[in-house]
Order: sequence, then structure tokens, then C-alpha cells
Amino acid sequence: MSDKQFVFMVLDEHPYGREMLMKLMEAGHIPMAIIEEASPIAEEERGKFLERIKGHRVAPTFDELLEGRDIPRYKVPHHNKKQCRLLLEELKPDLGVLGGTRIIRKRILSIPPDGMLNSHPGLLPEVRGSASPAWSVYYDIPIGSTCHFINPNIDTGDIVLKREIPIHKGDTYEKLCWLTLVMAGTLMTEAVGFWKKDMVPRTPQGKSELPTFKVPSDEVMEEVHRKLREGTYKHYED
Repeated sequence: MSDKQFVFMVLDEHPYGREMLMKLMEAGHIPMAIIEEASPIAEEERGKFLERIKGHRVAPTFDELLEGRDIPRYKVPHHNKKQCRLLLEELKPDLGVLGGTRIIRKRILSIPPDGMLNSHPGLLPEVRGSASPAWSVYYDIPIGSTCHFINPNIDTGDIVLKREIPIHKGDTYEKLCWLTLVMAGTLMTEAVGFWKKDMVPRTPQGKSELPTFKVPSDEVMEEVHRKLREGTYKHYED
């Protein structure tokens, strides 16, 4: 059994991270420590994700997931600031696992010798950046998730695992966001299992014909909802 250890980094009570941590622990992948960012950004992002997956199951809170377990938990005001850097240097994890964070800077990324893994709720390199399910529908790109290593750019690191998700007519935007969230946790769990066996695959990303996406406008979201409502998205399983 591998003696390598990973640290789990996450925005405070982020539903993305709660799902991922639940899946990791169910598979026996227990972090050496959890570093939670408690900040206005964390509150804002938590609220956004809860709205995106409204009406669908949310994983238990971190308090509930960790009840009865002796896993150190640390709160920091910002994952890119000195307090977090010093904490990582003291913990000396082999790997960082991101369960929903802000963009992590190079000085933090370089601390774990095996790097840091992220799961992205979209297919890479096709859909980089924010709100991947929305942009996937808008540009008629298949829906899916990707687990990848982090580098200093946005969603451009080597791919570990990538998987499409079957979408059916009648699926709502909220369901697409929830499905990609669940798949992201599944892929990260598989990736950590490969990493523990020193068998983690790495495939460099190709170029994308599309830009790195930002938060979609109201007009873009209206088109996304229209296509889903009318069933004109081009990648239905039906």
C-alpha cells in the first residue's frame, strides 16, 4: 500500500468539494489534512454552485463527512497567501487535490512534489474557464468532466482522465451542472487511485479553437435555456 499522502484544498463548504471528498473517502482515499478557504469569495462561489444545481442532491457538509475522523482541518483566509503557503510547507504533502478553489498561483502549486490535481466540469481543452455546461450547450459541445494536473495557466495542464456524460432531452441546465459535478468527483477519485499506484496517466492538452470562457451573460444563458427547453442542443443521447 502506498504511503504517499495528499492534502485536500477547498473553498469553505463548497458543494463541489463536498461531493468530491465524499467519493474520495468512500473509496478509502483519506486526505492527510484539509485546507479550507473561509472568505467572501468562498461564500460567493458556494452560493453560485448551490444555485446551479438547485433541486438536486447535495453531499453532506464537511462536518458531517468528517465526524468521528481524526483528519486535521485548517482554515485560511486565502489559498494563495502566506498562511496557506507556510502550512503546506509544514505539512509536506506529496500531492494537492483541489475540490473547488480560486485559481491557485505558481508559488503554491510548486510545493507538493507530485503537483496538484483539479477536476473541471467540462471537457478539456474544448471548454476552458467558467460555467462549462452553459458554454458547452451554447457552442454545441458534448457535456463531460476532466481531471487534470494544474499548471500556472487556466485549465491547460496535462489531462489524467476525461469522460463524456449522456444528456437526454428534457434535462435542465441545473441537471447538467449537477451531472458534471458528480462526474468530476468520480474522475478525481479514480485519478487519486492511479496516483497511489504510481500509474497516473498524463496526456498533454492540445489547442482549443475557442477562448477561455468567462461568466456567461444573461443573453448567453437565455440561449442556453432555450436550446435545452426546445431540445435543439446537438448532443443528446436520444
